[in-house]
Amino acid sequence: MYARLVNRLSATRFGSWLVRSFAAKVDPVLFRWSNGRFTSTGVPTLPMLALTVPGRRSGEPRTVQLAYEADGDGFLVVASAMGQERHPAWRYNLEAAGGGEVQLRGRHLEVVAEVLSDEEKAQVWPRIVATIPQMTTYETRTDRNIRVFRLRPRSAGE
Repeated sequence: MYARLVNRLSATRFGSWLVRSFAAKVDPVLFRWSNGRFTSTGVPTLPMLALTVPGRRSGEPRTVQLAYEADGDGFLVVASAMGQERHPAWRYNLEAAGGGEVQLRGRHLEVVAEVLSDEEKAQVWPRIVATIPQMTTYETRTDRNIRVFRLRPRSAGE
């Protein structure tokens, strides 16, 4: 019941504003500090990870907290920006860096990123929406092609 309420709220315009204005700033810090156990709404209601990528201009590490869909030993993350007309900055940073660091509850992984083709996205989209139902709402808010990234653990030599 609690998870459904939080997830429904985040799909509303007010909830999206609240996430962008408050949670997006607080959650990465709280998530790291609690080793993935807490966000600003308490216990995460979706599978969550913290993605750290160097800024494409500054080179400074930038961390964003994202819901994800498990994908084998990797993760699928969506650059939805909650349905805003502009792509999120982390998308450009991730594309420029080609990977980054993921923190999950109790784990840190170096990852390699690839953007999925439209065909690949169409194949995994039903799984993503089943895990992250807000994506259906975010998709209707924008005409842009929302990108999906596959993050996989970096292997030796990559």
